[in-house]
Amino acid sequence: MFAVMKTGGKQYKVATGDIFTVEKLAADAGETIQFNEVLMLGGDNVTVGAPLVDGAGVQAEVLEQKKGPKTIHYVKRRRKHSSQRKKGHRQQLTVIKITDILAKGADKSGVKAAVGAGSVASAVAAVAAKPAKAAAKPKAKPAAKAKAAPKAAAGADDLKVLSGVGPALEKKLHAEGITTFEQIAAWTDADVESFGEKLSFKGRIEREGWVEQAKKLAAEK
Repeated sequence: MFAVMKTGGKQYKVATGDIFTVEKLAADAGETIQFNEVLMLGGDNVTVGAPLVDGAGVQAEVLEQKKGPKTIHYVKRRRKHSSQRKKGHRQQLTVIKITDILAKGADKSGVKAAVGAGSVASAVAAVAAKPAKAAAKPKAKPAAKAKAAPKAAAGADDLKVLSGVGPALEKKLHAEGITTFEQIAAWTDADVESFGEKLSFKGRIEREGWVEQAKKLAAEK
């Protein structure tokens, strides 16, 4: 009895006792593996799969893992900016011995399936073998602190009522401790000159008449 099986993208006609080399398999020397991609069974009765023979399998023993002969890959470009490259390669191979051909029941044999070392199936199996890590919980972002609104000074007057005083100039007056009309009404000539320099407002305090306006506004309070 013989079988035609598929592994590593190639087809092999095998019989019990055959020893041959295939593309590298994910198995150690001494292990028994089973090829489940059987395309045909031959002998007294011939069975052709569509594309595989249902329930059929080929079991084999892994004899050794080895490397094939070195092959040389050489590329040279004959141009103005010429280049050349030489690479060597030795293919990874597995030597197996066919031990049994199963016409039926291969899916229930319990023998490890033959899987290519670089296949998607072996990568999935390796990932499944690793313990799953607990998903890291996203760190909660600290709540943004609300900016405190600046507090108005108790008993402060609206200095913007004075001629030529805007929000920016009012802030400068507050920074100098001037918050009421009474304070401005009490300014002397020396105070007017001093604050004119501090506020970069020299000469305009007299022209705008802040002291007279402040006295009038303070009296109306």
